[in-house]
Amino acid sequence: MKIQIIEDDRVLSDGIRLALQEPNIIFVQDNSIRQAKDSFERENPDIVILDLNLPDGSGLDYLRWLRANAEIPVLILTANDMEMDEVIGLSLGADDYMTKPFSIAVLRARIQVLMRRMQKRQEQEQNIYAEAGFYFDFHGFVYRRNESELTLSVNEQKLLQLLVENRARVLTRSVLVDRLWNDGGDFVDENALSVTVNRLRSKLEAKEDPETFIQTVYGQGYMWKRVAKHV
Repeated sequence: MKIQIIEDDRVLSDGIRLALQEPNIIFVQDNSIRQAKDSFERENPDIVILDLNLPDGSGLDYLRWLRANAEIPVLILTANDMEMDEVIGLSLGADDYMTKPFSIAVLRARIQVLMRRMQKRQEQEQNIYAEAGFYFDFHGFVYRRNESELTLSVNEQKLLQLLVENRARVLTRSVLVDRLWNDGGDFVDENALSVTVNRLRSKLEAKEDPETFIQTVYGQGYMWKRVAKHV
């Protein structure tokens, strides 16, 4: 977890860092909009704590720039206590707004809310794959290509998720057999995997498609990789 603090008062910035400090949190401290933009592109923070009164302009300008580039949580922390400033900040995409002076306990509680929100969003994104006309929601069990619903068996769903989550990496046949039929029961012939792969391919790819997505790596296994079909 990485938190960007944009505050030109170094003492206050250090105080916020100490108040929120935990072993799994890294802090990026900036004192201007220019420095904050450079840091963001280099450090890729997860949450931003933003002052509005900065030496080279309004923090709202940074918020506008940030919202054009990312959807991470932003908490505005400022001495500006005018209702209009809060309205503008929230309308530009800030997730929360606090005025100085502030309670450290309340700040920590609000940052924890934003952290939970961010983690939930990341978990949802990890369960969704959208590319080349495909839309797979592995959590909601929704599978589409070009807006057409795909009906997949349980093993086809499991196989697809394994391939997509490990895309551009070869998964051996033995690993896939173990992950798909790992109930410790009867021996499963590897031909069952070939059948499942072929059925999944036929549902995902039309014959006229110029590309294939489940690539066979001969002598090894399979991988999810977008490649041109052999003519």
